[in-house]
Amino acid sequence: MTISLWKMRLGNVNMDINLNRIQSFVAVVDAGSLTRAALGLGLSKAMISMHLKQLEAELGCALLTRTTRRLSLTDVGDRFYMDCVQLLSDARTAIDSARAGHAKLTGILRVTSTLEFGIHVVVPGMAAFSKIHPDLGIDFSGSTSLSDLVADRFDLAIRLGQLNDSRYRATSLGKFEIVLVATPNYIKEHGLPRTPADLERLRWIVLSGFDQRIKMSKRDASTAPFAVPFRSSIQADSALAKLHFVLADLGIAVLPEWVVREDLKNGRLVKLLPDHGMQPQGIFGVFPNTQHIPAKVRQFIDFIRVFLAEDFGK
Repeated sequence: MTISLWKMRLGNVNMDINLNRIQSFVAVVDAGSLTRAALGLGLSKAMISMHLKQLEAELGCALLTRTTRRLSLTDVGDRFYMDCVQLLSDARTAIDSARAGHAKLTGILRVTSTLEFGIHVVVPGMAAFSKIHPDLGIDFSGSTSLSDLVADRFDLAIRLGQLNDSRYRATSLGKFEIVLVATPNYIKEHGLPRTPADLERLRWIVLSGFDQRIKMSKRDASTAPFAVPFRSSIQADSALAKLHFVLADLGIAVLPEWVVREDLKNGRLVKLLPDHGMQPQGIFGVFPNTQHIPAKVRQFIDFIRVFLAEDFGK
């Protein structure tokens, strides 16, 4: 959204407020630096710096203290920042309200998720959404990192598993099962595990920092959840890489059901300890923590939630 000069009347005082300068100020605080704010807004660092200087000159007070390593809000700047966030949210609400009579969504919807989940679900979902809203631009980015939504200018991130970042707002989009699998050839050579204790003698293919936290329990709830024992000699940084190691008869692995669905159907993989299960994993839509959620984001969240239910309900 391009924001231009607005005139506001405060009491008996007429005041020209340049919302571009306010937007630059908020972006600097959110991003933590002028450079990242400039990248996020598509402006030069010099322009961002000029906006800050002009805004402080107009207000007659310092909003930020600057050192060679960091920027910090002054007490006045801290209070002013909260008011600015509200002001920008109100401006976006006013603009969206003015456009509410139009059935068409416009602009660009920028969404990020892991590349694997993106290819399987998010990209097909965005493609279907685009057919309904052909005037809306679509921009997908596949990344395994936890993207900075504000600095990287994403409207929405779709993340799997557990959420730890409280800087953003999140909404549940659904859940998916995770399963323990191996190839028939590997089981034929190393034996079928019949109890959880048997898992320790098998070779595990793991995703660092994830499989170690996996817990199993009996599906009939007759036992409390317990940590899965494992002996790892192969690690990979993605579910698809783990899958290829498993299909090469190199070991067993915990994988999302949506990754191995077809291989289970055609017999290339088998589930191990089918009378045991693991906690389903969450699918979340994560977006910047602002009061106003753009219409394109609200509508896509509602759409992808239904799209996911159809896919994972199979």
